[in-house]
Amino acid sequence: MQITTKAIIFSSLKYGDTSLIVKAFTESDGLKSYLLKGVLTSKKGKLKAAYFLPLMQLEIIAIHKNKGTLESIREAKVAVPYKSLHTNIAKNSMVLFLAEMLGNSIQEEEQNEGLFNYLEYALYWLDVHAPNPNFHTLFLLNLTKYLGFYPDTSFQNQPYFDLLEGSFYKKPSLNPLIQGDDLDHFKRLLGINFDALPTVRMNKPQRQQLLKNVILYFELHLHGFRKPKSLAVLNAVFE
Repeated sequence: MQITTKAIIFSSLKYGDTSLIVKAFTESDGLKSYLLKGVLTSKKGKLKAAYFLPLMQLEIIAIHKNKGTLESIREAKVAVPYKSLHTNIAKNSMVLFLAEMLGNSIQEEEQNEGLFNYLEYALYWLDVHAPNPNFHTLFLLNLTKYLGFYPDTSFQNQPYFDLLEGSFYKKPSLNPLIQGDDLDHFKRLLGINFDALPTVRMNKPQRQQLLKNVILYFELHLHGFRKPKSLAVLNAVFE
């Protein structure tokens, strides 16, 4: 079936000498994988390899057979021309990290309008604002709303956050916990939007520990989740 839809690119992997395998989150059908034959050598075609950078927002005309095999894209055009996302070093390091996290976290092959809208908005916000070293952590924390495990804030005044249970508790358990100063930093990001990021103050070790806890939170709640390889690059950029 031919379909026109918006799509956000998660990854592109070289296949042979001339082709790409692209993983994208589509507005119409959720996660899809495409084989783009000859795209690396084609100069006159309607598909250009530069369109398929991580987290590019495209409008595509695709053939979806929905048989569990690689789909195909007939045409693509840039839906949101970025101003700085791939040229600013700090933002680009966030893009590579978040694209890997999204690829490791989102597996649903069905429409999720709320999740797609969130990704659209967050990427636009990052593109038009100065890079903030806490953006990617808040991005991931708010992403859990759409993945089904956002922290339960009912007892937010308690001294322990149980990462496995996703809730605050008065007494510690044997599960991985956030506590002490780390918990204070964690709470600062709960319930805020990106516009409030300039009010959140943390030093580098505090930011890295918070991000480490959030990644562990993903690992505990998503089956088959793989830790991102791009984390080391991200940490180096924000030293």
